[in-house]
Amino acid sequence: MEPDVMATKLPRVIRLKDVVGMTGLARSTIYDRMDRGSPRYDESFPRPIRLGRNSVGWIELEIVCWINSRVTLGGAGSGG
Repeated sequence: MEPDVMATKLPRVIRLKDVVGMTGLARSTIYDRMDRGSPRYDESFPRPIRLGRNSVGWIELEIVCWINSRVTLGGAGSGG
């Protein structure tokens, strides 16, 4: 019997527009989070994966986990 391919949850790749929508960060801030020379650098921010010569995407679950870690660090509901 063949395995049910649809039952296997594959990682979903999302593009910058979706990352902006999910995080609430601006495009420039997202790239600043990944730039070691930026004062806004965040080593925990997920890195994009190359999709083609001029395109990248992010793994949706990595973005979700990063958001959850920010909520945990900020003490959700504490105003900070």
